[in-house]
Amino acid sequence: MKRQLRTRVQRQFTAFVLAALLGGLLSFSIGCSKQEKEKEPVVSVQTMPAQRSAISQVASAEAVVFPLQQAVIAPKITSTITDFKVQRGSRVKKGQLLAVLENKDLAAAAEASKGDLDQAEASYVTTVNSSLPQQIQKAELDAAAAKAAFDAQQKVYDSRKDLFQQGALPRRELDAAEVALVQARSQNQQAQKQFADLQRLGKQQALKAAKGSQESAQGHYRAAAAQLSYSEIRSPIDGVVTDRPLYVGDLATANQPILTVMNTSKLIAKAHIPQSEAAALKVGNPAELRVPGLDDPVKGRVSLVSPALDPGSTTIEVWVESSQPSGAVKPGMTVEVSMISKTAKDAVVVPTAAIFKNAEGADYVLRAGSDGKAHQKTVQLGVRNAELTQIAAGISPGDLVITSGGYAVPDGTQINIGKPGAEEKDVANKDKKPDKADRSVKPPANKDKE
Repeated sequence: MKRQLRTRVQRQFTAFVLAALLGGLLSFSIGCSKQEKEKEPVVSVQTMPAQRSAISQVASAEAVVFPLQQAVIAPKITSTITDFKVQRGSRVKKGQLLAVLENKDLAAAAEASKGDLDQAEASYVTTVNSSLPQQIQKAELDAAAAKAAFDAQQKVYDSRKDLFQQGALPRRELDAAEVALVQARSQNQQAQKQFADLQRLGKQQALKAAKGSQESAQGHYRAAAAQLSYSEIRSPIDGVVTDRPLYVGDLATANQPILTVMNTSKLIAKAHIPQSEAAALKVGNPAELRVPGLDDPVKGRVSLVSPALDPGSTTIEVWVESSQPSGAVKPGMTVEVSMISKTAKDAVVVPTAAIFKNAEGADYVLRAGSDGKAHQKTVQLGVRNAELTQIAAGISPGDLVITSGGYAVPDGTQINIGKPGAEEKDVANKDKKPDKADRSVKPPANKDKE
């Protein structure tokens, strides 16, 4: 009996201990689950209200500066340099004499050609005014004399023929008169033809020959004068001399540069822009050139958007033209160009850092609701730049959007809104206008569109 009683007591004690342990574990599990529910995650974020402001889409890239006009001057003849009229850095005008080459032989050749021209012109004048009229006059007189001789011989023949028919003249006299008439007729025909040909063709050909001699002499003279002019090197454009590799006494070789002149008052910055950014650029869009070492940017405009894609870099070449009378920007410099492709006025804007993409690729922002939670709002974007983005649809002015700490935050997450830092304040106040038309809209006190 004692053994059975002891066994029963041990069993009851064991059951009690197991029940106690099970109850403790159950209480610990319930407590942990309650604690986890109570410790729901809270994300610290910073917010900013959506505002109305003007915004511009800007395409930026590095560019190399080139002069709008540049002339690499090379002589057309080979000769020794006798004089330089300019130095490197000299400002010159179009047509200004820059250098002189040895030209004594060319000057003599031009002078000889001028004499030949004068002689040819004098011969032409003589032919037109004297020789040709005299020839025509002589031919006319010869034709008249031949006609008169023919008429006289015709009368002699007719009279002798009558006498022969009357039997008063022998046959021999009539035959002689007939022969003389034939000769007179032939001479008359030749004289009349020569006169007619001289009037019709001789005058034209004589004038043509004289004119050809004159024009040939003029051509030789112009060629000699051109050769002489090649010895004087003149500037084809306005600008500044940027290179002068030779000195007086050096041999200038034909088609080898001896001077370089650049027009630096207008410059071209050539940049290569991705096709996605260049698609909205047009000729005439405003632009700026930022030069290292200069505080203020240089104003410019887009002057060329290449119609073809560069196959090597798959980019589009864009030119920005700028006028800079100060001369601070120099050819060959590397600058940063910013081109405004389009502008939206009175747009709803948020910081670009507040824009995210979901798994489907749609754009969204996180709006801070009055319930202290972050709510995803799908939006449609408009004009965009590095700092601000236009919201075409999805949120209203004054809605608080999360600008910092919102990356990968799920919808409905509890948030703790902190004070904005200096950078956020600068972005918020950057595009505010001083006039009444561009007032910042403050968020409503109790507004929740969720």
